[in-house]
Amino acid sequence: MILEIGIGHKERGSAPASFAAVNRKWEWLGWWQIIFVMFGIVLYYTVIISWCFNYLIFSFNLSWGNDPNTFFLQNFLHLSNSPTHIGSIRTEILFSLGLIWLINWIIVFRGVEKGLEKANKFFMPLLFLLTSIITIWSLFLPGAKEGIITYLKPDLSKLADIRVWMDGFSQIFFTLSLGFGIIIAYASYLPRKTEIVKDAITISLVNCFFSLIVGLGIFSVLGYMAKATATPINQVVTESISLTFVAYPKAISMLPAFSNFFGVLFFGILVIAGLSSSISIIEAFTSGMVDKFNYSRKAVVSFLCVGGFLGSIIFVTDAGLIWIDIVDHFLTQYGLVFASILECFLLGWLFKISSLREHINHISSLRLPWTWELSIKIIAPIVLLVLLIQALIKDFSFAYGGYSLISLILIGRDWLIYTMFFAIIVSAKSWKDKRLD
Repeated sequence: MILEIGIGHKERGSAPASFAAVNRKWEWLGWWQIIFVMFGIVLYYTVIISWCFNYLIFSFNLSWGNDPNTFFLQNFLHLSNSPTHIGSIRTEILFSLGLIWLINWIIVFRGVEKGLEKANKFFMPLLFLLTSIITIWSLFLPGAKEGIITYLKPDLSKLADIRVWMDGFSQIFFTLSLGFGIIIAYASYLPRKTEIVKDAITISLVNCFFSLIVGLGIFSVLGYMAKATATPINQVVTESISLTFVAYPKAISMLPAFSNFFGVLFFGILVIAGLSSSISIIEAFTSGMVDKFNYSRKAVVSFLCVGGFLGSIIFVTDAGLIWIDIVDHFLTQYGLVFASILECFLLGWLFKISSLREHINHISSLRLPWTWELSIKIIAPIVLLVLLIQALIKDFSFAYGGYSLISLILIGRDWLIYTMFFAIIVSAKSWKDKRLD
């Protein structure tokens, strides 16, 4: 976090512009980050937001009925049994997807001050307020205590599982937008005098505190559900997607009162949280294109949102959930981690990292020790590289998700390769700003 805020603030540009300023030959890395996020993560992420919007509507009459699992997988997604069986486009999801992309376009089109800044001033307090309401309410449900105990009781044996560490790293990278190019782009807009270290620590701690609080609410509901159904809490839900669209709807239906309100509140929170992330991703790519080619910002945003909507359609088909699972796994667990390793190498070894530390210390009241350089150059990349190699060995020794190896290669691996290929092509083009060419 400190590294990305620092380099964005020092070079005053998007990820591609900042990396080009460091080393012109490594500009492609900045493009790769924002391309696989823009033409990968945000494509399926907006589909998941649209699911949440559909479920917000469903909450008014609890449309999922007594069997949320069948409703979600069969009635709503019409899920196929293979990534090669694309099937048809789910019309109701397509309409909500169009709405989500329209909202993204309206916000980012208006620019940083009139669009993103105003949207986040509205979204963030509302998100905090709604989350606080739903968490406090959950704490008083019958069985909530048992759920919280399960949540807070550690199982240290899990630390021996490499997948737990990879899940942890990919989750924190995702939730903090590290390796996306987003933080670098946003940091370029900060005033010259900025508390970089203090801000980085504050952002990270607030994020983790917010996640911890949300966890209390989630496990309170799971504890209530376990008690109501006389089922062990570890059997209530097995996967995150099932938690959101199966276990929670079922728990909502079982609430003694205000079920509809609780459902609207829960899925409303997810829609707001999702939109705040998607607009950041679109802004990161827009910033890169404007920096590089001096295109009209409004034209870039319009093209991205139309293209993004069309690109998302593959995830709205019968095989959509399967494609989301594979693409998300490769982009967040491998793409983000590998890009971050390369970022540490570029800024730690090919750039005078001490000059960046001096820049940060010059404008920050909290000063970075020399050990920060050691962390960027050696500790962080080695830890991430070891985890990456171990996860790759595990995934291709025992095919991830039970999918065929050819599906993992063509959908997951090749998605990363194609985005890297396009990043190299874009980086080869000349800059309008000749100082970076």
